[in-house]
Amino acid sequence: MITVWLPGRSAERAMGGLPDGFRADVWTGADGVPASADSVEVVIPPFAVQRPDLSVLGTLPRLRLVQLLSAGAEMAVPYVPPGVALGVARGAHDQVVAEWILAAILAHMRSLPRFVLAQRSQQWDFTLTDTLGGKTVLILGYGSIGVTLTRLLSVFDVTVIPVARRARPGVSAVAGLPSLLPTADVVVVLVPLTESTTGMVDASFLGLMPDRALLVNAARGAVVSTPALLAELSSGRLSAALDVTDPEPLPAGHPLWSAPGLLLTPHVAGASGEPMVRSLALARAQLQRYAAGEPLRDLVGDGGY
Repeated sequence: MITVWLPGRSAERAMGGLPDGFRADVWTGADGVPASADSVEVVIPPFAVQRPDLSVLGTLPRLRLVQLLSAGAEMAVPYVPPGVALGVARGAHDQVVAEWILAAILAHMRSLPRFVLAQRSQQWDFTLTDTLGGKTVLILGYGSIGVTLTRLLSVFDVTVIPVARRARPGVSAVAGLPSLLPTADVVVVLVPLTESTTGMVDASFLGLMPDRALLVNAARGAVVSTPALLAELSSGRLSAALDVTDPEPLPAGHPLWSAPGLLLTPHVAGASGEPMVRSLALARAQLQRYAAGEPLRDLVGDGGY
């Protein structure tokens, strides 16, 4: 029997039961380790597990696979021992994250944050607003979420510029950003957090965006230089919608709380019960491949993910 650690007692039921040949223990990431530490081969960590809880992975002698329930892997990468496969839940969060991005763009275009504040102060604050129709949206990090977002945007008569690490048919390479950014009304950041993307959206990047453009970050906070973004927001030249920040959680008194032109949410773009069910379904399929000796999917490798 193959031992797998699940993130909670309800996980087995949520994934439709374990595949044949598996037995499960529960590891919540905070309550010590199960007695099967010497035999466990697969670990599915809790979605919200934080450092240094993941340091336990380096103590498991038979560990062969860590399957995450998130699409991002930067929290786990430093703790997965050499020779152990690391899988992500690619595709599980596409719809809900794309919905948040679309909602954030529309809220900005139609000045909804302004009207919410006016409602609180009982002011009839009439003003003309912008529209999404006819705009150009650049999607940086064009993976499965970007594809879903493009589908949602298709009804708004927008021009989408997909950008990825490498060029492919219909998708531009990151190297082309200097000529692409000045054409974008909205820039959506979806790249994973890696050594090469940390601080990628810096003062030079933001400086290439045209006046009155909107930056939307649904990736990781550290991809964007917070001081550089604050400078642009404070000047009023750019606006932003952030679901992630650096630092995160955002501490009381941080200047982002009061930055003009900023819509801020507390890392909730993917916070929905349905994506977690999908993540567990993907994990179950990965377990089946592992037991059958088949190639594993959506692994983090030397070239990123």
